[in-house]
Amino acid sequence: MTSGPSRWDQFSLRNQLTIVNVVLLALSLVIAGSGTTLLLRPTLVGQLDASLRSIAADPTLVLGGDASTGEFGFENIRTAPQPYYVAVVDDSGQVMVDNWEWQPRSVAPDLSTMELKFDSNSGAGFAIYELKDGLGAPWRAVVVPEDQYNSNQVFGTLIVAMPMSSVNATMASFLAIFFGFGLSVLIFAAVLTRMLVSATLRPLRKVESTAMNFAAGDYDQRLPEATPNTEVGRLSRSLNSMLGQIDSALNERDRTISQMRRFVGDASHELRTPLVTVRGYAELYRMGALDEPTKVGQAMDRIEGEAKRMGGLVEDLLQLARLDENREMAKDVLDLEPLVEDAAMDTRAQAPDRTIRVHPTVLVADEDHPYRPEETAFTDLPVETDAPTEPEPDTDAPEPVKGTTRGRLARVLRLRRRSSPGGPSEQPDATAETASEPLEGGEEFASDDDVPAMIYGNSDKVRQAIQNIVGNALRYTPEGTPIELGVVIDVTRERAIVEIIDHGDGIPEQSRAQIFQRFWRADTSRTRDTGGTGLGLAIVSAILQTHEGTVDVVETPGGGATFRLSFPLLMAPPVDEEPSTES
Repeated sequence: MTSGPSRWDQFSLRNQLTIVNVVLLALSLVIAGSGTTLLLRPTLVGQLDASLRSIAADPTLVLGGDASTGEFGFENIRTAPQPYYVAVVDDSGQVMVDNWEWQPRSVAPDLSTMELKFDSNSGAGFAIYELKDGLGAPWRAVVVPEDQYNSNQVFGTLIVAMPMSSVNATMASFLAIFFGFGLSVLIFAAVLTRMLVSATLRPLRKVESTAMNFAAGDYDQRLPEATPNTEVGRLSRSLNSMLGQIDSALNERDRTISQMRRFVGDASHELRTPLVTVRGYAELYRMGALDEPTKVGQAMDRIEGEAKRMGGLVEDLLQLARLDENREMAKDVLDLEPLVEDAAMDTRAQAPDRTIRVHPTVLVADEDHPYRPEETAFTDLPVETDAPTEPEPDTDAPEPVKGTTRGRLARVLRLRRRSSPGGPSEQPDATAETASEPLEGGEEFASDDDVPAMIYGNSDKVRQAIQNIVGNALRYTPEGTPIELGVVIDVTRERAIVEIIDHGDGIPEQSRAQIFQRFWRADTSRTRDTGGTGLGLAIVSAILQTHEGTVDVVETPGGGATFRLSFPLLMAPPVDEEPSTES
């Protein structure tokens, strides 16, 4: 059984720091006061003893007497000032005369405890004794032998004593002053420590407030920037980073939960329809409504079709789930041009009545005239026909107008064409002469294969992404309309782009941001003849994300939609060449 927090742990950090500081200061004052007291009392006693020895060396300092001879008599002893106690005793220790005739004997020092002797080892030659009076108060006394003072009347041992009350009074005053001053210092230190600790911990209170607001649901809370080289500054940066990651994680969690709910709802809706169809035909068969072989065959065909569609939906869902898991897939260096040509060949086999065109590859190399995302790169290029005949060069054709799109392409774009199976044969480069000339800014390409459309990816997934787009174009465009494919190499942004261009009805601008969502279809009627599962474009988007690419759609000039698959372009590292001495 674990015990609860101690009383000390229940204090706030400010109170703990204040208490610790005050306790340490109080302990320091006690040690300093004790040490001072232990050293002060012997010092005061030593001063009192020194005063008594001075009197013993010259009794006239207290007793008075003849100034010339230094002698004193009995009357001088009787009238000696108090608080001094002055007495003369005989050899037996009896008091012969003293100055205490008019004072109570109870407050006079008791001389019976003294053993009179001469202290030859003392530096002053006089012994010091500690006595007590009848009330127990301490006294200090000095003994002056008879041969150590001058007197023609007094014979015996002279004793001079002083009470320790002056030392005790000094010690009491010192202790009172010290403790009063120490208490004032402790109070002042406590207040000042509280203020300094509060000011020092103000950033921590801001941290506490920010954390409480963040825990209450305000995920936009962040700590202000503090001094970077302090503990609070480093703590603020670490907490801001942590809060940002938590905020991103919470947003991602909310997005994932929302997406999962929508995904489950849409999947349930999509799977409900074929299941209802299968169950309906099963009930018709059980009720005997399918009483003819023809009807049974039609029902089996419908059940088989719904089962195939449900199986395809499950396969698409499984593929999306695997892509969402970000599993490592086998990747290799790929050339996009053969993949585009293979997609065109497959499309010709699927739709022999369609005209499938593969445009020459476009190379964008001029930073002053970049590839524009809002338009296709093949808008102003000459349309490739299916005839394998080579066009005659028009020597009378005017030069491209500088500043126009066609003129810009002639100056900054290089075309190369590869023959595709079933398509036109290889034709000469339409701008070979222009491409070999220096471009604006001094840039020049020496050959047609300087920058190939090479990417790093999975061949099967890239093929599937292209084929999904082409399949959508076949499904949603009128029969007989052409489909165009092409590759754009954007050197300035280091991107390799595949464009699939159709000439159908196009996609409304408000729907372009939704077509890549799962189970979203522009076919609101959900007819099974033309409408798919709504997962094809979502799969394309997921494939592009695993390749660090993007997919978007723009309007085709003249009508239609142009889908663009953008991949990171593999660029060869620069090679340092030694300058030629022959140039």
